[in-house]
Amino acid sequence: MRSEWTEVTESARLYGDTHIVWLTMPASFQAATPGQFVMAYAGEYGDPLLGRALSIARLRDGAAGREFALLFDVVGRGTDWLGRRVPGDRVRIVGPLGRGFEARTGVQRMLLVGGGIGCAPLIWLADDFVAQGREVTIVLGGRSEAQIFPSHLLPPEVEVVVTTEDGSLGQQGRVTTPFEELLPWSDQVFTCGPTPMFEAMHGVLMRSGLRKPAQALMEERMACGMGICYSCAIFPKRGGVKLCCVDGPMFDLRDLY
Repeated sequence: MRSEWTEVTESARLYGDTHIVWLTMPASFQAATPGQFVMAYAGEYGDPLLGRALSIARLRDGAAGREFALLFDVVGRGTDWLGRRVPGDRVRIVGPLGRGFEARTGVQRMLLVGGGIGCAPLIWLADDFVAQGREVTIVLGGRSEAQIFPSHLLPPEVEVVVTTEDGSLGQQGRVTTPFEELLPWSDQVFTCGPTPMFEAMHGVLMRSGLRKPAQALMEERMACGMGICYSCAIFPKRGGVKLCCVDGPMFDLRDLY
């Protein structure tokens, strides 16, 4: 883990307020795993000062070597600056950071649940599982169609279920409904999204009585990403205070509530 300068190879608004930026991949990323993140430093001359914690969303082979993608919503100065980068621009990053998803060996049916921009780390995870020959179903939820990752950009082997609160795409409602329906089918669950979604999924899991392993990737704000500032402290039901950046961001869903 060290500070690296990467170069933008592609940048686009993908849907709604969501942008994707592809960057050259440093050699230190060779051991990165789905669910890990980077601190991306936006702006110039240290303004804004703090980095933005962004999940690694995808990998690919580029013209000059391996590349990785950051998928993010434009919500403030930092992400606005990052979304306006063009090929050839440089972005300073630190990573890969954190504890990513941990898939069990010998299981086949993988259920992924993403709320809003929480889909970002699940895209690489879905790619990885398909490459391993596992069955993958992903549930994507958002307030409207403008928050849903385009299903045609996922591997064709992935079964996609979409829910929107306003009914503009897929099923009207929230991800908890298809999650409850698909839980008996799955061997392992992986999720990323807002805290209220995790709480609702935890309730479904407890009511089901099923002992399916479920891993949640937390979306806490981070100032340093390395366990120094304690800005991302959480207080799960088990284990005392934890820091999302170093103890997570992946936690067992049952340990959180």
